[in-house]
Amino acid sequence: MTTTTDFVLPPVTLRIGGEARTTGAGVHTHINPATGKAGAPVPLAGVSDVDDAVNAAHQVFAVWRATPAGARSKALLKLAQLVEEHTEDFVELAIADNGIARSNAYPTVTAATDWIRYYAGWADKLPLGRITSVVGAGGSFGHTLRQPYGVIGAIITWNAPLMSLAMKVPAALAAGNTVVVKPSELTPFSAMLFADLVTEAGIPDGVFNVIPGGPEAGAALVEHKLVKKVTFTGGPDTARKISAACAKTFKPVVLELGGKSANLVFADADLEAAAMHSTFMAFGIMSGQACALPTRLLVQDSIYDAFVATIGQIAASFPVGDPQDIGTVCGPVINEAAIERIHSMVGRAQEEGARLVTGGQRLAGDLADGFFYPPTVLADVAPSSELAQKEVFGPVLAITRFSDEAEAIALANGTDYGLSGYIWTGDARRAIRVTEALETGEVTVNGAMNAVAERPFGGIGHSGTGNEGGLEGLEEFFWTKSVAYGNG
Repeated sequence: MTTTTDFVLPPVTLRIGGEARTTGAGVHTHINPATGKAGAPVPLAGVSDVDDAVNAAHQVFAVWRATPAGARSKALLKLAQLVEEHTEDFVELAIADNGIARSNAYPTVTAATDWIRYYAGWADKLPLGRITSVVGAGGSFGHTLRQPYGVIGAIITWNAPLMSLAMKVPAALAAGNTVVVKPSELTPFSAMLFADLVTEAGIPDGVFNVIPGGPEAGAALVEHKLVKKVTFTGGPDTARKISAACAKTFKPVVLELGGKSANLVFADADLEAAAMHSTFMAFGIMSGQACALPTRLLVQDSIYDAFVATIGQIAASFPVGDPQDIGTVCGPVINEAAIERIHSMVGRAQEEGARLVTGGQRLAGDLADGFFYPPTVLADVAPSSELAQKEVFGPVLAITRFSDEAEAIALANGTDYGLSGYIWTGDARRAIRVTEALETGEVTVNGAMNAVAERPFGGIGHSGTGNEGGLEGLEEFFWTKSVAYGNG
């Protein structure tokens, strides 16, 4: 492996009301996914730390809520500028956090900056409600108010910590809320720099707090009485626990969960573009460790064999290795447990009749100490099989054939998930028909970018509830009050 840079990682601390705490209720040792070696200690927030962070956010809420909208907008724009200026630092932190390839880390910083700027632009244009007047004798004048909740508890995922921060925090702050974020103990570094830049942007201490921690900290945050809404990105098992905890007090929750997104390729599509895009999206984005990726490829039978062969060739050509190398396309997966889970699913898929096209074995040699699994393509995957139904969260692509449009739609909708959908066709009418038929929160056609700031992003079914992105993502952080004035 090549030599990494001399970049020095920031110490991981709890950030509570402007105070940096070096100790908590325990310590987690960060493991570098590219080398398998132990690195920085990560203090884990305990129940008392969570309580302190929530109270700090609660105490400053009235101040932040009363801050003029233009000032909130200006601070968020400054934050976006600072994030952009620290692009190189965030790239290094992303590589250290979870081993994302350098070539892929740069676009994530750009996207995060776009999300912050988008909600900065909304901060002084907030939807304040509507007029509901009733005229005549005994009538009243009425209107609605959109008001911030107060303290938002945000639990972010390990696979894209900066993006997860950018998809939650700016919208919450623009709406006038304060936030306590629990990043994963597996990937704590990006949140440290983000917290520094929030302060540098002029946002008051306590408006944004960071408490790295495990399940105990997450549970304490969700259940805290002063946390008025929870926004979570992660897996369904944890989401069920969060939902159950919030249900006790009817606390609202946004759940951005997983997906088994179908990518439909029809025979009339631009097949060269479809093949490259489909392969890169399956493997070149975080080594397949992202919820909205097109991990099921459905291909029309008249082009199936040739298209599968092309996908296999492209996948096998992607360089896998040191994420510091600018030429690397696929870095490691997050840890040893991920390697074992991924490889077990690949093995079971073959036992169930799937055909291995490329990949399928943990990489050895110079990469043996890290958590490297190659782009793995499996064809002839049965629609009811585990590989077609369960999220792998790794560099594995399942390919299934279909005969016509109706079958393609049925296959695409044939899982419990409903996050994203992808369509490749040269027929505009078909694109419209299939888009309307797919049971997903998002659909992109012919290579359009997904999960962008100006459009809502969220799923149905096992992919969660609520939205991030767009005006809908901003509205998640308001509650509605109805007001009426009588004649007395």
